[in-house]
Amino acid sequence: MAILDLYQHSQHRREIGHFANIISIANADEVITDDEQKLLDRLAFSLNITEKEYKKIKENPDNYPIHPPVEYDAKIERLFDLIKMIFADKEVLLKEVTLVRKIVVGLGFPLNNVEKITDEAIHLVMNNNNLVDFIKAIKNVNKR
Repeated sequence: MAILDLYQHSQHRREIGHFANIISIANADEVITDDEQKLLDRLAFSLNITEKEYKKIKENPDNYPIHPPVEYDAKIERLFDLIKMIFADKEVLLKEVTLVRKIVVGLGFPLNNVEKITDEAIHLVMNNNNLVDFIKAIKNVNKR
């Protein structure tokens, strides 16, 4: 197996774990709305999740561990996707926020800033910040 193949396999494993986290958030209220489904479909496409993988992950997202990206910006992008899913059904539930905080820890954000980072991320998405502004703001939270 070539090194490139190993990298691609590892990258895809991270994408599958990320997609499983997103499905877990969508399932937090036990109903996947049309808007959540649209976001899931878009993210599955952008993460190169096959239809077969999609169905398998959706059946039991807890079977897939978090494989955090190494790059900090990539971790923040993952956070952005997670927060977007919280808002997809236009209702933010405490169980969704609690789940995101656990995932934020799994992504490797500093433990002492998990609440601040999550709260700021929610605030930024609620105010329709784009990804570039989101990344800058989350980096600033981590400096505080």
